[in-house]
Amino acid sequence: MTDAHLQQFDETLRRSLEDGIFVKLTLAKHRGKEPELKNLYIRPVALKRGARLSLLYRYKTKDVVKNLDVDEGVRVVNEMLGTEFLSGHLFTSREDLQIDFTRKGKSRLVVRAATFEGPQPAEHNRKKRRAVGGVENVYLNALGLTNERGEVRPALGGKLRQINKFVEIVGGLHASSPLAGRAQLSVVDMGSGKGYLTFAVYDYFVNTLGLRAKVLGIEARAELVEVCNKVARRAGFEGLSFSAGLIEDYELPDTDILIALHACDTATDDAIFKGVRAGASIIITAPCCHKELRRQMRPPAPLRGVLRHGILLEREAEAVTDSLRALLLERAGYRVKVFEFVSTEHTRKNTMIAAVRRDAPAGEEKTLRELRELKEFYQIREQRLEKLLCDV
Repeated sequence: MTDAHLQQFDETLRRSLEDGIFVKLTLAKHRGKEPELKNLYIRPVALKRGARLSLLYRYKTKDVVKNLDVDEGVRVVNEMLGTEFLSGHLFTSREDLQIDFTRKGKSRLVVRAATFEGPQPAEHNRKKRRAVGGVENVYLNALGLTNERGEVRPALGGKLRQINKFVEIVGGLHASSPLAGRAQLSVVDMGSGKGYLTFAVYDYFVNTLGLRAKVLGIEARAELVEVCNKVARRAGFEGLSFSAGLIEDYELPDTDILIALHACDTATDDAIFKGVRAGASIIITAPCCHKELRRQMRPPAPLRGVLRHGILLEREAEAVTDSLRALLLERAGYRVKVFEFVSTEHTRKNTMIAAVRRDAPAGEEKTLRELRELKEFYQIREQRLEKLLCDV
């Protein structure tokens, strides 16, 4: 028997293509035979042969694009939705539809007001642009990155590149997470500082992806909170706000994405813990000032000749601290990547820990064994994130 919700979704898709109001379609929550496939993105393109649908298959390590006839593209969607993908989000200039399926095949359909006022440009080779640009950008000008003509200030070109790189990372994590395909999400940036990245993330989710996002920046310095709230109002960013507070004291509500960059020493652990407890699908941290373990570490005999030098012990403590954090996040149910996100010419504090919640739990026994072995090797008595997670 045909699923009534799926039939309504299919009819709306076909009608939007016929009426010229189709914007885009995202399929998420992949459950098919290809384990590396994450999402399927469909948009209209104009080729020499006529109108086509461009299907971008996003895999874990690559993208594959196929341009199909409209009817063939719709057929592919019908075959995969509800079988290989359990979520579909259709955007038209008249309305948005989101359909979700349980593993047992039961469907749920939600119809919302249109996110987009009209179809996006259908040119095949659209010019690639940075996620955050300088021209006519209210918040970049108000925050001092650009001058009155919208030109990036010479001394801050590197900062703008860092902002764009961070937004690119956030976009990739979002696309590979359980949040892909959702129409709305919440983001908390703990330790938002001057707000460069907080504004850019809001701009990306709302104005580039067309989502309904609530973004909150938490910052200890009240004067920066006041400035950022004024700039948010000036930019017309209704879903962006800033609040004064400390990471360790702030009670985090249910949050989809938790960001904490350059939180000092164990403040990173506090932020990670709050993200885990709030059920965040994505946790992004760039740790700073690793002091806790350096005082505890007792290098094993083979390494004493190396780690008797303070600078080398400091770097070893950084690596061990972040390794423990990554293992603890894996144990908490996340897929974790640790990587360099800013060139060392800008800062040596350039390690990022990015965690995306798994659909299935990781091997807890193996992770727990690795944790214990690492602590025993360096004679580490306790680590704050481990203590916080164990005390819950």
